Parts: sequence; structure tokens; C-alpha cells
Amino acid sequence: MDPPVAPVALNIAPLNSPKRELEWKALADLDYQISEESLMSSKFHINLLNELKNKHKSGTDVLGIWDSFLPIFKLPQVHQFPNLIRLCAQCYDPTQRAVIDPSGSVVFYVTPEAIREMLHFKTKKKLVPLSLIDLIKQGAKLTDAQVTKLNQLYTDYDTVKYPPFHRVYLNQLGRDLVDMISPILGYFSTEFVDETVLVIMLMFTPGKPPICYDYATYISNKMHEQLINLSRERVFRYTSYIYHLILYHQHEKFPLHVKELDAQGNPRSVVY
Repeated sequence: MDPPVAPVALNIAPLNSPKRELEWKALADLDYQISEESLMSSKFHINLLNELKNKHKSGTDVLGIWDSFLPIFKLPQVHQFPNLIRLCAQCYDPTQRAVIDPSGSVVFYVTPEAIREMLHFKTKKKLVPLSLIDLIKQGAKLTDAQVTKLNQLYTDYDTVKYPPFHRVYLNQLGRDLVDMISPILGYFSTEFVDETVLVIMLMFTPGKPPICYDYATYISNKMHEQLINLSRERVFRYTSYIYHLILYHQHEKFPLHVKELDAQGNPRSVVY
């Protein structure tokens, strides 16, 4: 029997994340452990946001996507930490619509106003209430003309596709819109695009102003319901909003520098 051999340390370099320019890149969905650009042709959040903003500034946003405020409410993808969500649910006071720490202080509010403040969202436009029930009802009554419009704007196929659309049939514009709409509605998957998402996509018509939905109220109401019912339903679909609200309202407690103003002295959205 051969004598035991002393273990040899392996000369393996530590696994380090790629260096990123965080001033111009969103930290969350550019974390290499979450995803790189996927085979489904999803764009990184910050790249899509800047692309749409530049089109708006240059006057080439013919559908008015930026004017609809849709891109503003689509937050970056983040890691899921169930224990943090459960802790937020345990500390959630539904009467205040706020997560409270053990000392009784508010960590963050789950209100439309808190979400708008976090995103620095202000508008004088009239916002239309967003209702999933209304989307379902409208989706059940899609006309042939509406299906044709969806195909003309968001697919590159000669044959007409009918709902639900598989993602592979969508052009890049269609995939971009699905990637923005789905997380706002609380959908995890974008492989199949159902009628509720398609109804929102129908609001865009070249040369016409889009509907401006009240996304902040919809999202805050969904977060409120899911935090209340988490112990029973075990579902929470707005983790990104939890993280961003904590970072925005408790930034002084993090051991990192958060740049609050841009070069012109204007408040920067927490997304940036």
C-alpha cells in the first residue's frame, strides 16, 4: 500500500466579477451571476432605457413609448432573496402600508407616492387606472383588426399569428415592449405573450399619443396584496421594487457612496 500523499493546494485564481462602469451601467441586471444577454434577445435594462430615451430626444420615437412612461417603471432584474421578502412581509403594517423596523421606524412605504418619489416621476398628464381585470376583458374581445395591427407592428412574419404569441415570433420592438410590460404586471415568464400584455401593446399607434397608465398605483396595490398574503400564497413578484425602495430610503445606512445628483445638480433616479 502506497503511503498517503500530502494534499497539494490548487493554484486557482478567485472568481471575480467582470469590471463594470457603474456610473453608466445598472448594477442589478448587469451582475454576471444573474444573466448576460439571453438567447431570447432581452436587452439589459439600462441599455434599453437609454436607447428609448435617446429616440425620444431625437424625435424618432414614432410610437411614443417614452411618453407613455412605461420604460420608467420597468426596474432592473435582481437576485431573489426569499428571506428578505419574508422579513418585509412579517414587518409590514398594512394600515400604514409600510415596512417597519424593530425600533418602530419606517423602512419604506408601499404607496404610489413612495414609488413615484423613488423614480423621481412627476407628470401633469392625466393617468388612466390600470386594471388586470379590464385587460383580461379587453383581451378576450380582440378583433381581427387588432390582431392584424399587432402582427404588423410587432412581428416580421407574412402569416398572421394569433394570441398567445410565442416570443420567437416577435420582432425586437415587440420583445422590448414585452420585457417592459410583463414585470409591471407581475409576470415572471415572457416566453408566451398573452392577451393582457398584448392589450397594452395595442395602445401604441404611429403618430398618436399613447395611453398613460397609472403604473405606480397598480404596482403598489399588487405589492400590498402580496405582502399581506405572502404566508398563504407564497408569491411575491416585485422584488426589484423592494430592493430599490430600501436603497432609496435607507441609502445612508449602506457602506457605499450613492451619488444623489447628476452633473447638472438634478436628482438622479435610483435606477441610475
